[in-house]
Amino acid sequence: MSSTHIVTLALLDSANDKDPVVREQVRKSILTLGKQQPNKVLSMCQDYLVKHPKVRHHHYYCHLLYLKIKSIISLASDEMTRSKDVVPDWQQAASNILVAVGNKYINDIMEEILSKFQPGILPHFFVVQTLASLSESNVYGMVPFLNAILGTMLPMLGMAKQDNMKWVFSSALSHFSESILEYLANLDKAPDPTVRKDTFSSEIYAAYDILYCSWLQSRESKLRLTVAEAVGPMSHLMAHDKLEEQLPKLIPTILSLYKKNTEHYVISKSLCQVLDASVNMGSRVLETQIDSLLTTLNQQVRQSDSPLMAQYNAMLRELASNTFPDRLVMFVLQKLENSNERIRMGSLAVLRHLINSSTSIMESKKLLILASIRQPLADHSNKVKKRVVQVISAMAHHGYLELEGGDLLVKFIIQHCALPDTYYRPGQRPSDPEEVTNEALRSMCDNTLHLFTTTVGRLTDVLWPMLLYYLTPGQYSNATAPLCKSLTLLGTKKRASQEPNFNIDFNEHVNLPSPHILMVRLLVNGSFPFRSRGHGAPSLSLLNVISPNIHPNAETLWEKEIPALLSYLEGKGPQLNDPGFLAKSLVAIADDKWSCQLAIEATRYLSTYNQSLEEKSFLYRCIGVTLQQCSNKEVVQKQLQEMLISARHNDAIERAGVAMGIGLCASSHLDATLAKLDDFGKSDAFKKASGIFSLLKDKNDLDVEKMKSTLILCYGYVALHAPEDQILSRIDSDILRSISNFYLLLFPQELYKDTFNALQELLRNILARDLSPDGLQSVFKHIEEWLSSGQGHERERAMNTTAHILEFYFNNLHVKNMVTFHNLGSLLGRLAPRCTDPNPLVRRAAIDCIYTLLYIQLRYEGFSLDYKDDSVERLITLRESMDNPDHSVLYKTCSELIISKRLPQQQLNTLIFMLIEGLVDSQSNCSRASSVLLNTLLKNRGAGLQDLVGSHTHWLSHSLQVKVSVAQSILILATQHLQTVINTLISYPLPFDSWSCEMWIALGADSKLASQIMEMLMEKLNIMVPYVDKKESMMRGAIIFYAILLCQMTCALKEMMLNGQSQEAVVSLFPQLFSSLLVRLGSSVGVTLPKDINSSGTNRKSPTKLSAAVEALRILLARAQLDHVVKPLDQEGAWDKMKDPQQHITGVTLLARAMAKHAGPRLPAIVECLCPCLNNIYECQRVTITAFFSELLNHHVVTELMMMDVLMNNMMERISDPSCTVRMLAVRGLGNIAVGSPEKVHMEGGGEVLVVRGLGNIAVRSPEKVHMEGGWEVLVVRGLGNILLVENDEIRCASIMLLGNLSKFGSGEPVFKDQIHNVLVSLLLHLSDPNLQTVSCLSVQACKYAMRVCAPVVGSELITTMFQNHLHEDKSLHYGEFINDLTKYIIQDFPGMLNFYHITVIQFFKSNWAEVRAGAAMFIGR
Repeated sequence: MSSTHIVTLALLDSANDKDPVVREQVRKSILTLGKQQPNKVLSMCQDYLVKHPKVRHHHYYCHLLYLKIKSIISLASDEMTRSKDVVPDWQQAASNILVAVGNKYINDIMEEILSKFQPGILPHFFVVQTLASLSESNVYGMVPFLNAILGTMLPMLGMAKQDNMKWVFSSALSHFSESILEYLANLDKAPDPTVRKDTFSSEIYAAYDILYCSWLQSRESKLRLTVAEAVGPMSHLMAHDKLEEQLPKLIPTILSLYKKNTEHYVISKSLCQVLDASVNMGSRVLETQIDSLLTTLNQQVRQSDSPLMAQYNAMLRELASNTFPDRLVMFVLQKLENSNERIRMGSLAVLRHLINSSTSIMESKKLLILASIRQPLADHSNKVKKRVVQVISAMAHHGYLELEGGDLLVKFIIQHCALPDTYYRPGQRPSDPEEVTNEALRSMCDNTLHLFTTTVGRLTDVLWPMLLYYLTPGQYSNATAPLCKSLTLLGTKKRASQEPNFNIDFNEHVNLPSPHILMVRLLVNGSFPFRSRGHGAPSLSLLNVISPNIHPNAETLWEKEIPALLSYLEGKGPQLNDPGFLAKSLVAIADDKWSCQLAIEATRYLSTYNQSLEEKSFLYRCIGVTLQQCSNKEVVQKQLQEMLISARHNDAIERAGVAMGIGLCASSHLDATLAKLDDFGKSDAFKKASGIFSLLKDKNDLDVEKMKSTLILCYGYVALHAPEDQILSRIDSDILRSISNFYLLLFPQELYKDTFNALQELLRNILARDLSPDGLQSVFKHIEEWLSSGQGHERERAMNTTAHILEFYFNNLHVKNMVTFHNLGSLLGRLAPRCTDPNPLVRRAAIDCIYTLLYIQLRYEGFSLDYKDDSVERLITLRESMDNPDHSVLYKTCSELIISKRLPQQQLNTLIFMLIEGLVDSQSNCSRASSVLLNTLLKNRGAGLQDLVGSHTHWLSHSLQVKVSVAQSILILATQHLQTVINTLISYPLPFDSWSCEMWIALGADSKLASQIMEMLMEKLNIMVPYVDKKESMMRGAIIFYAILLCQMTCALKEMMLNGQSQEAVVSLFPQLFSSLLVRLGSSVGVTLPKDINSSGTNRKSPTKLSAAVEALRILLARAQLDHVVKPLDQEGAWDKMKDPQQHITGVTLLARAMAKHAGPRLPAIVECLCPCLNNIYECQRVTITAFFSELLNHHVVTELMMMDVLMNNMMERISDPSCTVRMLAVRGLGNIAVGSPEKVHMEGGGEVLVVRGLGNIAVRSPEKVHMEGGWEVLVVRGLGNILLVENDEIRCASIMLLGNLSKFGSGEPVFKDQIHNVLVSLLLHLSDPNLQTVSCLSVQACKYAMRVCAPVVGSELITTMFQNHLHEDKSLHYGEFINDLTKYIIQDFPGMLNFYHITVIQFFKSNWAEVRAGAAMFIGR
């Protein structure tokens, strides 16, 4: 048994002594032993208590537990710091134990931790982290220690060299600051309420100084973010004067972090805390930072996810509610008009927040906001519209919609409740993952309208009854369901509470539809319940609610009948006949005047349903039911007349609707109905086609036959609905008599055959009177339209009639004189496609017609009546196989016959026109036959159509339904008449419609042809004027308009390159295409498209001034298989930057960078093509090309491809360009040589030499440009002061000469004078240049020249005279005497600058040149 064991047992036996002094001493002794050997002592204490359960051990158990805690603290601390390296897994676990224990035993933890946190020694990583974690988990326990901890920590910050230590210190400071702020915010709960913020201010500021000045500039992103995170809470603890002093630097620094880091949450949180601190102390510095703050926050809001929005909203709330609400509001409203979509979206998000969060401040700005929101209402982007809806929702809750102009916002919501579904082409998918579809936007507007109705009580009187207006116009039909639901809720609420304004005075609300039209609209909706997003049930529900406003007498009936209709719609009840419901309603209303007015207004409303024929047909029936209840005969007849006249008789559905309506009317007004039908049948509308040709339609006359069909249907429905006791006597006398006068086709089949034979006999007699091509055409024109009828029997009858008259013509033809059969082409064009008709009888008849036509042509050519032609006779063989024809053989035979010499060249034009019309034939086989014949004809005989190519191309443009066939035809024409086809296609207005795009894409299918077209377009692109200056009005200045033809050619190139088969042509012409498009891109900057760009009336998106060239350039790179170039450009948003005039140069730079990195071998040819364009007169083109070349010089690939000299010489030439931007880019390019070709820099004497030479060229060759730059010579001279100190002799010499040249332009600038004084000492000391044997001899001469020229700027006549007399390049100078005299003049004329000269000269005591140091000593000694 060890001595420790014996002593411990003895102490435990004495632990229950009666004397408290003894017990206390025993406790202390056990604690001492326990600290030395904790495990052994604790085990013995536990054994002792187990063996002696009756001992009063509660007090000692606490001590035992305390001993155990102490051992845990010691063990965890040792484990945490055992290894100097950071081992996160187990060291973090040990730290977590200490933090957990510290929540209860903070003093013991701090005793242990502070023992390892000693001044002057860099602590372990996890020691600092544990302190940080403790401050977070035990605020009230840690804050009293923090002042001492901060005092110890400050010197350690300078000792931290590794990023991980800087990170943990920054994190700790962040946690410390937050703990202090929490402590101060809850002093009533704190153990020491005397703690104040200034207790920590000095230490926090000292730590901030290190974090801001040193660590925040770190390259390590994680460290920067942690420092930024710490700066936020630290700003609240800094003294107000210190924070005010730091804000001008701190805020821009934090804003700059957005560009350097992708993790914006931490940055935003810190910025929010800094702004909060500055606002709380009433800082005025924010006023100088407001613009940059708003710009940056606007950018962040428009691209932020929802977790960040809380931070941005908090910052905006600080700026709006306490500091600069006016500036913030004006800033946001101005951004609503920005052309960038994301900026508009961000501004709308900010505006929404301002409306929601600053009610009192925004009260006075409501009208301004209402006026400004009108601009976004017209935006075409669904993304922007989504934000607009959110803003309107916020405005609704804050009383904006009740003001004047609020109705426009409601209208906007309803318009977008009526959006159609998003249209995608087959196989097309949205390219933008953030795209807001029409469906999504529509659903959002539906919900918004519902919220207006249910949650914004103040809008009840705004929406009721205004929403009723939007129920009846056709453009809002898709919004009917949500409108009706909202109106039902509003009406139900008002009706239940018996509000006076539930009853609508339609005379007062003149803009609202009448009760009659409302009833009509809602009834029609209910009859087609599942259309327009299921508007049936909502419409009927609304009709029930507003029944008192429709007619008081309808209320009782509708409360009974409409629920039954709704049950049917839900599948719970029987189907109800809608016209029957209307009839019941009219009976219940029992108001003749009201019913007559309903009929009148319903008839006027018919045209609303011109695009919804089934609904229109139902409305006709409703009008018929309404007329049944009208006793006013005049109204009945007038409405019947309106129905018959206004109906569109060409449509079968509408014809049936009119007939049913008139038939229903006849049930009450038979005599009036029959009289009106008889009058209509005798009206002038039928006179043009009276006679035997009523069986065949003249395409130049009104479609009388369809009107007759309507009349027949009307008589049929009259017979169906009229009272039986009245109709029987009228069938023979009125109905059948009227029908027989016009429509023999309704009689029995035998009568029809007789009539048809009689018709043929009549046609033969008419033709015999004029047996000539003109006479044949006059008969055929009545038949030809029926040849393409959708009904097979009509085509059969028309073709048989044609075959009959052609046979008669041939058999009776006697050619006495040479007469041209001029209509052969038109006849063949109509008849040849019918050889493939689905009806075999039509096919046989068509072969017969062509057979006869060709023999007629042979007769006109002089052949005898009995002559047989082998090629024509082949048609007889084909005719026998018409039941199952081989279409390929048929096409070939017909093509050969037409292409042969049977058809004169002068008739080709007519034939082609007819075949083009045949491309849209209702029968697909015939349409295909027209295409085959047309293309074969163009391929074989198209060479002789030079004068007609333009018109043929135009005709083809109207055949959009058969794009493939038309494209093939255009391609054939282009191979023969390329220039004419191109001129025709290029003349179509922008934006190109779908047909134009398809044709240009088709021209890319032939690689050889595509190359020719591209060369032609590029030739015109390179020689045409890119834009023109025009003056729109007397009030506005000149506006630069984009040359439309150039835009058309650029769009044409883009469409051609979309064809994958154009790749070979694109690759072969890549340098020229790239160069032309890049120059076009430059020409597009800052120009405007004319206002009439959309005069074509198409719905396609109009091209922007830059988008055409940018899109073409992107497609070019993709088609040339340069995806590795396109990818980084897409990621960096280069295409949008190229389009933005403000970021155009940046976008071109990114393009050049990508080309240099990924397409180097293609660059020499591109550079060769672009070089001549640098001398163009258009600045915009020179800017773009110079920016491209400038960035190329930044890459070594130009050296590898031996382009360095060419590019550098071009940059040197551009130094004297008239454009400031070009000169800037040229200088940048010369500077880039140091990166792209360092060896070239050494050959030229250094990159600085190149730049300085370039700047010198500007001053010497183009002095007027120095004046144009407005003081830039001051900036250059300021920079030259440092260059004079470099050791490179050439740089120094060039810099001194440049200084002298620039002094000619700065004599009037006080700032320039100060800069001359700054460099004067350097010039004086370089008069004794140490390298007089080399180039420095020139440096001395340069110094003399510069000082002599600069002398007038110095401001002393004595010094000026002295410099002019003694400083000549060809004369020697006694340096000592010169310095002696000069110092006297300086003391005399500039006594206030002596201190400045002393400080300046002292800097030269450390010069590497002994002569300069000696000169400095001499100067200061004088």
